[in-house]
Amino acid sequence: MQRDPKGLKFMSVAGAAYDKACLSEEEAQCVNDTPGLADHIAAWLEEHRAPQSKYKGKKVQPAYGYPREYKGPKPIADQIAAIAKIFGLDPALALEYAKKLPALPNGAEGWFAIPSVDALVRKHFPEVTDPAEKYCKALQLVYQKIGESRPFTNWRKNQIDTAHIKVSWRTLEAMQKIATQQKGDVHVIAAQLGKRWGGYCVGLARDSFVEGEYGLTSVAGGSIVLVHPERLVRWEELDMDLSGDEFSDDGDGVFDHAPCLYFSDKAEFYTKHVGGAYDCCGSSSFFAPQ
Repeated sequence: MQRDPKGLKFMSVAGAAYDKACLSEEEAQCVNDTPGLADHIAAWLEEHRAPQSKYKGKKVQPAYGYPREYKGPKPIADQIAAIAKIFGLDPALALEYAKKLPALPNGAEGWFAIPSVDALVRKHFPEVTDPAEKYCKALQLVYQKIGESRPFTNWRKNQIDTAHIKVSWRTLEAMQKIATQQKGDVHVIAAQLGKRWGGYCVGLARDSFVEGEYGLTSVAGGSIVLVHPERLVRWEELDMDLSGDEFSDDGDGVFDHAPCLYFSDKAEFYTKHVGGAYDCCGSSSFFAPQ
């Protein structure tokens, strides 16, 4: 509203511009009598009501949907049991949490089970204490497990380190919040696996996320694919951008790439520039409790 602090700020800017014009009485009357001012203001507000993205327009019409073999998320209790078995984790608290799930947020496709990064490291790499290194160790383990379960190529296998990959700060904060609410080894998240942002470049998808929506990490996306291998089965499908992670191709501190999981003749893990829009990819995301 015009009388709240932000509205008053807008009115003061408009007033300052009016004063700066130093209109004569005749000129002021001419301005007031000229129709269309309200329309101009309304159009300007509509154009600028959301943050302007440098990736504006960087999207294409998606050519594919999910593969027909993928029928959506499996029963959450089955997912939790599978994650616990694959990684040697305790499913008890997650199974208890899954009994009282809240309403599914708008935009989510269903509930998915993922391992806690801290639980993975505590179980398999207890000597690691640095949070960024913990994430890299967890990621290496998840993609090792994918490789043990099916034909798989990790094109960034030798670059899963703190110089090349990190979790975006927004996603990291959301994951930390989930960890405080779900104390167990396995977490349950509401997510969608790419269709919502099909054809968007990663940068535009990130800028388009609604409040409470965050990019899915490579650990989370890989874990979901471990339990749902039918999500990646053919070349003609919508593949998964993992926009919760940031990747530096040269390890030089410029994190302008993002990981993706896709299928060519087998499942593969790669990265691409966040400004590239492809008709065969869409950013996966999850929705954190508010």
